[in-house]
Amino acid sequence: MRNADWSRPNDLKLVFPHASILSDHRVIFNIKGNSYRLVSRINYPARVVQVRWFGTHADYYKLKLS
Repeated sequence: MRNADWSRPNDLKLVFPHASILSDHRVIFNIKGNSYRLVSRINYPARVVQVRWFGTHADYYKLKLS
């Protein structure tokens, strides 16, 4: 991420094609064959990636159901 130069979500998708682009500049990265999820918020103009949540896929669905 440190060397990333994404100015828009499509730039990110070229590097991480399985990332899910959501509204409000949120992106979900699936890690290790979808075993883990990293939920982030990206400020493209400032080139800042903020980690909002990290955990297992199962824990992610528990959060969504809560």
